[in-house]
Amino acid sequence: MMRDSVFNCCVSPAHPPRAVEEHQQHRSRAQAPPPNDRRFLIFFDFDETLVDECSDDSMVTVAPGGVLPGWLKDTYRSGHYNEYMLRVLAYLAEKGVTPAAIRGTVEKLPPCPGIPTLMHFLLSQPSRDFEVVCVSDANTVFIETWLQHLGFRPLFRRIFTNPAHFDDNGQLQLGPFHSHECLRCPANMCKAVVVRQYVAQRVRERSGRPYQKVLYVGDGANDFCPSLTLSPGDIAFPRRDFPMHKLIQEMEEAKPGEFKASVVPWNSGEDVINTLRKILERP
Repeated sequence: MMRDSVFNCCVSPAHPPRAVEEHQQHRSRAQAPPPNDRRFLIFFDFDETLVDECSDDSMVTVAPGGVLPGWLKDTYRSGHYNEYMLRVLAYLAEKGVTPAAIRGTVEKLPPCPGIPTLMHFLLSQPSRDFEVVCVSDANTVFIETWLQHLGFRPLFRRIFTNPAHFDDNGQLQLGPFHSHECLRCPANMCKAVVVRQYVAQRVRERSGRPYQKVLYVGDGANDFCPSLTLSPGDIAFPRRDFPMHKLIQEMEEAKPGEFKASVVPWNSGEDVINTLRKILERP
């Protein structure tokens, strides 16, 4: 899906969409001034990066019999997965699946290998080192639930994802994150727009002072798009042999030097830690 030409990924829209919406923070965090002394900015995807499967797919396990009916699966359209998921969640609510069951399923999602170690490593670093952000095509309920359950939520300064809430009938309602004009990304989210606007906003808040490095950790085709916004000296961490990694390899083979950032494939969070240790050792 979305792989006919890697070089059409994320054209700059003629009319940039509205500034990315900041995820609602806990009140105490909202009152605090932005941490403008961070040396490095690191973005994480969620599905198959922090958790070792697609969180949306896990919802099938709470469906009656652990399967979705064929008529429902047949409604999926490429590039409109968010809309499809809304129909899946409506079906689950009709079948009596409760918010507690959904949250419990999300809490059980296994982390990717080495990710808990990586999270604890980042939590252990001096506050001036890393500003950590999540950018994901999942949703606020899934990500908040999982991060809170494992104790990693305080690490993330921002979470950019599709808004979600349980309505009065217990149905999980989803909305699109934003609209955009990228020809390569799902209709509800272009992560390159998010990354580009967030970095620009933060540099302004830092009185024009850039980060020493911007880092991006992901796995999917929609993580390739934001990795193209990285500059020489930044680092892309694609999960080894997943779509993001393969798309970077295709670009490097077809147009050597076109991909600007350094590339460090990972199998485990330990691989990311090894690179972070090296950049921390440099002056």
